[in-house]
Amino acid sequence: MTSNGAEATEQGWDAPWYRVRTERFQASFLPSADEPLDAVCNVDVEVRLTADESRWSATVFTLAEVERLMEKDSRTGESLSGRYFWCSDGLIVRDAGIDNITNVLTGLLDCGDFTQVLQRLDDD
Repeated sequence: MTSNGAEATEQGWDAPWYRVRTERFQASFLPSADEPLDAVCNVDVEVRLTADESRWSATVFTLAEVERLMEKDSRTGESLSGRYFWCSDGLIVRDAGIDNITNVLTGLLDCGDFTQVLQRLDDD
């Protein structure tokens, strides 16, 4: 699954979540039920790190999805008629799909940017 050998050890549906488990984390995605997993382009994800059990979240968008949303907003008048896009926990990726997003999460851990990009969740 990933270019650096950190392959998913388990993945599958646990409705409504699609879960991917690696040695370093479990990612719980919330795609639409009828959306092909390789086409997911706008999805909430919660990540639990294996090392310390901390939980993190993001809303992941592809570049194409951001463009589509901004174009829609230009027609509806939202977001200053599509002149900006904002999401408090947004992460923009180039390519769609659960596998790609999992690769990005792994890459963020590898390069040390994970805690800067995702939002930490409290365990209250």
